[in-house]
Amino acid sequence: MQSSLINSVTANPHARTAYARASAINGRKDPVLADALTKVSPEMQKKAHAQAQDFEAMFLNSMFSQMTTGLKGDGPFGDTTGTGVWRSKLTEEYSKAFAKSGGVGISNDVFRTLILQQARRAG
Repeated sequence: MQSSLINSVTANPHARTAYARASAINGRKDPVLADALTKVSPEMQKKAHAQAQDFEAMFLNSMFSQMTTGLKGDGPFGDTTGTGVWRSKLTEEYSKAFAKSGGVGISNDVFRTLILQQARRAG
């Protein structure tokens, strides 16, 4: 799976300046983001990372929920109310795990937007 921009920025705080020089998002060099990263503290970057990941997880949960609404339960649970609750919790956990492992790329763009907003406020 493609490495995530967010993970590369937040995993190693010492790499922040090195990353800023060679910044890329979704495979494209992004000098605007590179400049913004130098103006935003590592703590704010971590917070933006968490918010972007949470947003992607929420989006994925909505998508997964829509995909599973028509499924009828077979097997030990059958088609009961408990199955619906169990399935909603399962899709929630799937979406969190999916977003944490890189997701579909939404969090990269959300992270970029949040960092640019923070940099504008700082400068």
